Amino acid sequence: MDAFYASVELLRYPELRGQPVVIGGGRRHAPERDAAGRWQFATLQGYRGRGVATTATYEARALGLHSGMALARAAERAPHTVLLPVDFDEYRRCSRLFKAAVAEVAPIIEDRGIDEIYIDLTEVVGAQDVVGHDPCGGVRAVGQAIRNSVRQATGLSCSVGITPNKLLSKIASDLDKPNGLTVLTMEDLPLRIWPLPVARVNGIGPKAQKALAQMGVHTIGELAKADGQALQERFGRSYGQWLHEAAHGQDDRPVVTHSEPVSMSRETTFERDLHVRQDRAALAAALDHLVQRLATDLQRKGYTARTVGIKLKFEDFRTVTRELTLPRAVQDAAALRQACGQCLKRVPFERRIRLLGVRAGGLGKPEGGALT
Repeated sequence: MDAFYASVELLRYPELRGQPVVIGGGRRHAPERDAAGRWQFATLQGYRGRGVATTATYEARALGLHSGMALARAAERAPHTVLLPVDFDEYRRCSRLFKAAVAEVAPIIEDRGIDEIYIDLTEVVGAQDVVGHDPCGGVRAVGQAIRNSVRQATGLSCSVGITPNKLLSKIASDLDKPNGLTVLTMEDLPLRIWPLPVARVNGIGPKAQKALAQMGVHTIGELAKADGQALQERFGRSYGQWLHEAAHGQDDRPVVTHSEPVSMSRETTFERDLHVRQDRAALAAALDHLVQRLATDLQRKGYTARTVGIKLKFEDFRTVTRELTLPRAVQDAAALRQACGQCLKRVPFERRIRLLGVRAGGLGKPEGGALT
């Protein structure tokens, strides 16, 4: 999906189309109507909190703003950018709608999160006609049908990359954003894929990029030409071989239509660092809220948890985690809260707290559909 959270908000506030907008504010940044009934929007100007941008419109990205950027830093760069609060309930609703719309055209889907999916087109009629004489036929028609279905169901645009495998499709879906439809065959690698930086390959992170740069490898094409043995010596046999294969567009991973989650978690970063004693009430309220949301997640998706953990990030950015294995699986807020309390007793509180998180692991389904 194209700038998903921001695009959902633009459906709600169409007057913001064409303007730089960042999503990531809190409830205090919610728009308010003036006396004439017109929406008044908060901006980044004067922002003093510690929030992080969840996403940004393409107009905001042109100003150098992007997801993961501290809002305070974004405020310095583009203070007049509109700031909106996140609304995950609405984003999840639109996510369900777009996935259902895709399934009407191509039902074999791998869910990769709230705004991204892989689709297996093998059995879809016409999808194997990649080239053909009719530019509107074959696989392009299938891709266009997917985009049309999503637009009709949600009012949102998406970008589709159609290639022989998941690795290439991930790259291709970003080549012509927004509202793009990119079809690539293996013969297109030298022209469309090899000129790209190695960072565009999902799985080549900052450390690997730096190491490859030291070898004189900056683009995917340069990686494709690199000596396979040298890559294995530098990165190890498994990862080195994968780098060589990825550069040549090779990927045999299937589309996985169902996988069980390993864990679920919720966390929050405080507007200011909280003291464990002086801000005890605020910390307790935050923990109760996180636990309740985690319990709701478990119950809505039908899972129980055998382990419960907490995560704390202190003012010096040091992170501490603690975990507790329970004698029986739980999914209710009271049991989760009690386990979190026991975890907290094992943490030495020497500094103020910047972030608090809760986690449920060892997930399973209740036997017979009910808890024992």
